[in-house]
Parts: sequence; C-alpha cells; structure tokens
Amino acid sequence: MKTTLDELLALTTVVDSGSITAAAEQLGQTTSGVSRALGRLEEKLATTLLQRTTRRIELTEEGQAFLAQARKILAAVDEAEEQMAVRREKPAGRLRVNAATPYMLHVVVPLVADFRALYPAITLELNSSDQIIDLLEHRTDIAIRIGTLQDSTLHARPLGSNRLRVLASPAYLKAHGRPKDVAALVGHSLLGFAQPAHLNRWPLRTAAGDALEITPAVIASSGETLRQLALAGAGVVCLADFMTRTDRARGDLVQLLPRDTQEVRQPVHAVYYRNTALSARIACFLDFMAARLAAQSE
Repeated sequence: MKTTLDELLALTTVVDSGSITAAAEQLGQTTSGVSRALGRLEEKLATTLLQRTTRRIELTEEGQAFLAQARKILAAVDEAEEQMAVRREKPAGRLRVNAATPYMLHVVVPLVADFRALYPAITLELNSSDQIIDLLEHRTDIAIRIGTLQDSTLHARPLGSNRLRVLASPAYLKAHGRPKDVAALVGHSLLGFAQPAHLNRWPLRTAAGDALEITPAVIASSGETLRQLALAGAGVVCLADFMTRTDRARGDLVQLLPRDTQEVRQPVHAVYYRNTALSARIACFLDFMAARLAAQSE
C-alpha cells in the first residue's frame, strides 16, 4: 500500500502541535483516528517514526528524515491546489503572518474581517513576536517588520510609515505637570524599551540639536506594554502612531512638546521569501494591506 496524504498530514500535525490529542482537535478528527493513521504509516514504512511516552512525543532519527520529505510533499500539494485556485481567481490555502504584538493588535486584527470577506478560501494563521524571527524556521509566509530592514535576502514590500510622538496621559500630567521644554523631561518618569537601544532615542531636539537619549525609569520589551503603562499614568512614552491613534483621538494620551518634535517616521515593510507571482494568497494579502494602510496614513 502507498502512503496517503492524510497519513502525512497526521504526522506533521502531531509533531507541530506536540500531541495526538492536539492534532486531532486541529484536524477535526478523533484521537483514535489520528493514532491509527500514524500506526498505518509506520507499518507501511516498516519503521518507528515517533517515540510515544505518557508525557511527550519525540521523533526518531528515521522520523526526522521522513518528516522533512513529508513537509515537502504536502507543500507541493498545497502549491498545486493553490495554482488551480488562482485559475479560478479564488486564492486559497493557509497564510501564516507574523508581526510584533502591537502591530498585530492595532493594525492587522481590525482588518481581518474585511480581508476574510474578500478571500474566504484563505485560512489566516496570525502569530505575534516582539523579536525578529527566521521565516523559514517558523514556517512563516509574511512577516511585518517595523523600522530599518537588516536582512537583504528577503523580498520586501513597503506598507507605509508611522510618525513617532512623545505622549502622556492627562492623569499623569495632572499629577506631575506638563514639561515646558525638552530639558524638563529629566524630572519625569520615562518609559522605554528593553531593546533595541535606538528605540530609546526620542525625536526631540535637545539644546545641542541632537535627538534625546533617554534613561528609562521603566523598561519593557513590547510597545503594547509601554502603551498600557502610559494609559495607566505611569509616565511619559514615545510610541508610533499606529498604536496610539485611537488613544489620541479620545484624549486618553496627549502629545507633549510638539514644537520640539522632529519629523521621524518608522518604516513598515512586509517581508517574505516567496515571490508574489508564485503565491496568490501572499499577493492578495500584501495588496489588501497596502491599500488599507495608505488610506489610514497621516
């Protein structure tokens, strides 16, 4: 008997999800059904692919070698199916998108419903990471990156840029006063990033004409954490417009020192390995995002 695609999918899903139970839920099958598929696969190959214990599942050496080929086969089938869908002008398949948590929450998530309405055959998988990831290692189709790009091996599609502003909540300003100039910020509680260091260089003109290098009183790895701290009245923060647009419109955060603020924008790019001409689902997502973000740009 020949190996089936269902058996290959059972194997890859068990490995990716970490358990037979989780794989069954993801595939919409019973646990026993997934287990039987794995058993049939191992019987056909006359080898053990997975070592099963009560706590975890581990690939054998043979399993690791076979898994790599199984992924290639499934990817090839996905590509073939996608090409047929392209001919019908209905992009389909799973699209894995990665973005920093604030960008995912404030930009991508509000647009998902409209995108799904246009492309119902595309299954979106949204993953968040506040660190730069390896697209191949994390099996990611598109990563949205904010700031200057470092990796020249990737294709990149500009999605716009966002202005940086120094902000604080009305409650914080009522308790601590509004700084009248850049030098006055020294006496305030400043909220900054754990890394990278350049995010703690604020677009404010100092007496020397340089950008302001701050020493944060509170640091965080995520811009969303800093936003929540600022909203709670914990201090002064410098954030990009995409995550504070609604806060500023409602008056929950107000800009400080606008006359001393330099015009600094963070570029936003979508990066990917595959060419959009070969993947309709990547192309339509990039076109959709670029059009919507252009309409929102300030």
